[in-house]
Amino acid sequence: MDGNGGPQLPPALPFTLPHLSRLSWELGARVVDDEAATTESVWERTDGSWGLSVYRVTTATDILCVRSPTGRERFYGTPDAPLESARQQLAAAANWRRVG
Repeated sequence: MDGNGGPQLPPALPFTLPHLSRLSWELGARVVDDEAATTESVWERTDGSWGLSVYRVTTATDILCVRSPTGRERFYGTPDAPLESARQQLAAAANWRRVG
């Protein structure tokens, strides 16, 4: 949780996002598996320990699936607008690479 009581992304990611909502694993997996969801990008740390998949689920909403080194998946919903800055930070981060 952040200082305002909202969810936070794991510190392994090189960015933060406002207005996150944490989804249960069951709901997140169901939403990204829906035929209306499209994969926007897939990222991994260069050491292979963490992974991130970004899915477009509505015209203004994305779902982030963060995979921990142990394989645990956590899902977060976010408005699309602030995610553009996060994509730029991922692309500039030396320890992250786009794989899809």
